[in-house]
Formats: sequence, C-alpha cells, structure tokens
Amino acid sequence: MANAPVQRMSQLMAKTLRDDPADAEVLSHKLLVRAGYVRRTAAGIWTWLPLGKKVLANVERIVREEMDAIGAQEVLLPALLPREPYEATGRWDEYGPELFRLQDRKGGDYLLGPTHEEIFTLMVKDQASSYKDLPVILYQIQTKFRDEARPRAGILRGREFLMKDSYSFDLEDEGLAKSYALHRQAYRRVFERLGLDYRICAATAGAMGGSKSEEFLAPAEAGEDTFADCPNCDFAANTEAIAYELKPVDAAGVPAAEDIPTPDTPTIETLAASLGVEASATLKNLLVKVDGEIVAVGVPGDREVDMGKVEAHFAPAAVEMVTEADFIARPDLVRGYVGPQGLGKVKYVADPRVAPGTAWITGANKADTHAKNVVAGRDFEVDEYVDVVVVQEGDPCPKCGTGLRLDRAIEIGHIFQLGRKYADALKLDVLGQNGKPVRVTMGSYGIGVSRAVAALAEQTADDKGLCWPAEVAPADVHVVAAGKALQTELALDVSEKLSAAGLRVLVDDRPGVSPGVKFTDSELIGVPQILVAGRRAAEGVVELKDRRTGEREELTVDEAVARLTA
Repeated sequence: MANAPVQRMSQLMAKTLRDDPADAEVLSHKLLVRAGYVRRTAAGIWTWLPLGKKVLANVERIVREEMDAIGAQEVLLPALLPREPYEATGRWDEYGPELFRLQDRKGGDYLLGPTHEEIFTLMVKDQASSYKDLPVILYQIQTKFRDEARPRAGILRGREFLMKDSYSFDLEDEGLAKSYALHRQAYRRVFERLGLDYRICAATAGAMGGSKSEEFLAPAEAGEDTFADCPNCDFAANTEAIAYELKPVDAAGVPAAEDIPTPDTPTIETLAASLGVEASATLKNLLVKVDGEIVAVGVPGDREVDMGKVEAHFAPAAVEMVTEADFIARPDLVRGYVGPQGLGKVKYVADPRVAPGTAWITGANKADTHAKNVVAGRDFEVDEYVDVVVVQEGDPCPKCGTGLRLDRAIEIGHIFQLGRKYADALKLDVLGQNGKPVRVTMGSYGIGVSRAVAALAEQTADDKGLCWPAEVAPADVHVVAAGKALQTELALDVSEKLSAAGLRVLVDDRPGVSPGVKFTDSELIGVPQILVAGRRAAEGVVELKDRRTGEREELTVDEAVARLTA
C-alpha cells in the first residue's frame, strides 16, 4: 500500500478556534469544534471535516477488523426503509416521536432507520432456506437517525450518527449464546484498542426487546447514563437494570392500622416533620396513567420513583402523570393523602422494599388524614412488584451486599439476546435437519462509532486540548515549522522522510502564523507526537515532544526519524 501523503496545514480544510462555541456544554463538543474536527450543520446534525473524518475512519477500521475476526460478514442496507416491517414488529408505534417518519410523493410511508433488526431479518429470510445456511453473523457500519427532542452535547447526542450494527442468526438458543459471547469478546478488543476506559454493565432491553442485555459504558462526566458498580465484587449495572429481591418480613407484632389526624401534610417532608419520624417510615404513593388507566406506584417515602423504570416496565404503553382533572373525576383519590388500602379499582404496583409484612405510615384516602401501622399483605395487596426506585450511592449490592458506587457514563456499545421476537413477527424459518421448519433465534449488537470519538475526547483530553490514542489519531506525528524559511524547509524535509517510512504526518507549514499559535494548535489538535523545527533548525536538530506526558527531547533529524519509526 502506498504511503499516505503528508497533510500540510496550509492546505487543510479546517480552522482552529480560540474560543469555545457559545452552545457547547461538554468538553468533547468544545474541543472537537475548536480543533477543527467537526462543524455544526443544524441542531443535532454535524459535518466531519478532514481531521475528524480521519479519526472516524480509524474507529471504523478497528471495529471492522474485530468484526471480521469473529467471522462476521459486512453488508450495507438502505437507510430509507418501508413502514410495513416495522409495523409488523410493533416498532412503528413503539418508537414514538423519536422515529423519523416521512412519505413519498405517492403517499407511501417510510422511515429513516434507527436500527435495522427488521430489514436484516427479511434479508436472511430471503437468502437462507436451510439449517445449512446458519449460523451467520452480518453487520454494517451506517448512518442512523433519531429525532431527538433536544439534541445536545455535540456528536454525543445527535439526530444523525454513525453506528455499527450486527445481527446473529442461529438455530438454537445455545448457538445464540455463542454468538453473543463472540460479540462480547470482540467488543472488549475494540474498546481496548481504542484506548477507552469502559465497564460492562447489565442493562434493560428497552424498545429492542429480547432477554439478556449488556451495555458497554465509558465513564465520563458528560455521560447521560448512570451506572453502579460494586467495590467488593464484579457486579456492575445500569441503574435502570438494578432489581432487588423481595424479602417478606413477619408482621405478627404490628398493631391494627389506625387513622391519625395530619392536617396540612400533603408531602412526605411535611408529614415526617409533623409526626417526628424518618421519611423512610412513610409510604409514598405516586399516581400515573398507563394508556389512560390510573395506576398507583408505591415506594418508601425517602426514595424517589425512577420514571425510566416505570416507563420501561409498562412499555409500549404510554405513561403520564395524573392531572388535576383526574383527581376531580375520581373524588376517592385525595391529592396528598392517597394510601394503598381501600384504593378500589386502581392497580397497585410497589417496589420490593414494600415487601409483605412491612409496616408504614401512609395516606388514609381522606383529607388531612394519614394511617399508621398499615401492613403490606395484611391491610393492602400489591398487584405487582417492580423495582422502581432511583438507585442511590451506598445502596446494597444485589450480589454481595456491599454499598454500591455510582458514576456517569457514555453508552458506547450495547448487546442483546433478542431471541425470536423479530423472527416470530416476520416468520423467519429455515428447514431443519429433519425437514421441518425451525424458527430462527437472533442477537443484535451495536457500537456507536461516532459516539466513540466523543467518548475518547471526553476521557483523554487535558487542559490544553485533545490527546488521541495512537491508533485513532488523525496522524502519527504533528510536525511544526516555527516560522522562518529554514525551519519550514527542515519541517517539510523531515515530514517527507517520516511519510516515506510509513508514518502519517500532519505538518504545520502555515505562513504568517506565529510560533505560539502553532504550538497551541498542535496541543489542541492532539496528535500523539509533536516534532518542532525551531531554534536549532540550522544545525539539523529538532525537538520531539510527547503530547500526553509533555516530555521533550532534542534530536537530529535522523535520530527523530529512527525514534518515531522504531
């Protein structure tokens, strides 16, 4: 393969900026724009400039190499997709407003693909007819679309993004488990090669469906996911996926329930203060509507309800809070004084902490009145137990009981054992060895390629700018000509020598730009090695600087070339 030509900054279609963009909220957004990697086209839509495209291509290359290594086959499916397959699986409606829907001139319904489970299923249905055609793993690296209500954080949460999505097709569940394990190991190799700090966490399946699901999360302040891990064992999970075991207690010694006057105490805080008790002794009852039907959700008074968990449990049904009109229509529901006893025709869902035998102070379904000694399983029944509280720092690890740690993270990968959800909906069968139809089982596996670029920027940047790991950097070495003609001549000469030796070279040969600006830009752009043709250029001596450590060393040109190509 021919050596890549030297990239001269005097010809580069990218301008660095001194100031952060006015709308930038997170570090990666600020630095990727300032360093000339990306530019905003519209809300949530980004243009990749030459340096950014090189980094993006390097991430793609690593992902592609590791997918090929497990025997996956690359294809490319359309981004513009027909409605019918997504309607067959229910996702045309389940995706809600985040799905880009459109019509052609004839009134036909289409969508811009958020993921491609349906289309891959139909492709395999067309191409595979026998058990001999399976197992198979197929993948693509392609642009996806999501109509975000509030695109933010630069390329971290856009309306258009680059993703690797792969799909496994197996005859039996054991084969699916093997395909899942292959992807899990491939993902570990991908993220290790990228230089990302990551955690593998148990996760919920969400709109994807299926059974087992794990996320690959990159810890970062800019992350939108919260995960918990245990300092004592190997437990790690997205907080939305953490569930606790139901542990009934003996309530034999608890007196009968008793109403107590509690005027002007419609909140947990006012109730606890009035009675002189801890909020944890009270039972909070949140009313929501699930597809229009009122449902009560019970949690200990010192805990908050995680609406993400509630919505995930009832999905694809729509969940919304009750309104004043709902209270008017249901006079038996007294705002601020709702209790689970005597609720009537209201489904009661409770967190496992409201276990049978636990006693509570809760609303008495009368104005200015609460009830004490209200026991779960004795004074009221729970229709369904669902872990719905917001996980807190120090909550016991579900595996060993040690207090959990919480951290923010960026989701960079997600793997799912889908099972037969999509195969059932689209009737994907092949003939088995006995000549009878066998329903195929599937897995779905995603890596956010463009998001990985942002995650790397978040994790590796310092106070001077970007600081790319070598395998994803836009160049191996950034040569800086301090400014004078002799320095520029030497910089171009050493750049050609490095390029001839197989290195990717970015050289700052911009005329009329001060040495200070060039040095600042070299640190902002973040190439791993910086080579400066400066004050000793006449002697054929250059300065080699390690971008990450800041270590500097003066070398002859030949020594520098030897060092960088070693």
